[in-house]
Amino acid sequence: MTEASTRPAFGEGDATLQAVGGMEGLTKLVHNFYRIMAETSDYRPLFEMHPQPIDTSIDKLVLFLHGWMGGERMYAKKYGQIALPRAHAHLQVNDKERLMWLNCMSDAIRDLGYPEELRAYLVSAFSVPAGRIQQVSQATHGQGSE
Repeated sequence: MTEASTRPAFGEGDATLQAVGGMEGLTKLVHNFYRIMAETSDYRPLFEMHPQPIDTSIDKLVLFLHGWMGGERMYAKKYGQIALPRAHAHLQVNDKERLMWLNCMSDAIRDLGYPEELRAYLVSAFSVPAGRIQQVSQATHGQGSE
């Protein structure tokens, strides 16, 4: 068996967390995500939806993703339980914002040189909660999908 065939698949245990480089790699990814969001005009409206300074948003995303990727559930220990759609219900999220978030994360993953199969897996996996956040936002704000 090759090393690749003996590694757990993304989404199993903490395989995804390990694939991004553990806590250190995840922290680097999230910082890169917010840097790209702040510096890229196409993503800047998304950045401006976040409370400033951005440090708490960065911390929350790192801790949430650590558990979401199979690691210790650190977010709940620091911030309490979270339901992503409810936590984002105050925001108006339509197709544009959902795709902006997913594309920005895709760019952040690609920018750090992660393998294409990891980028594809993560963007696909992130699309599920992003879609749910959009559904709740549209139900809350009564907006269309433009």
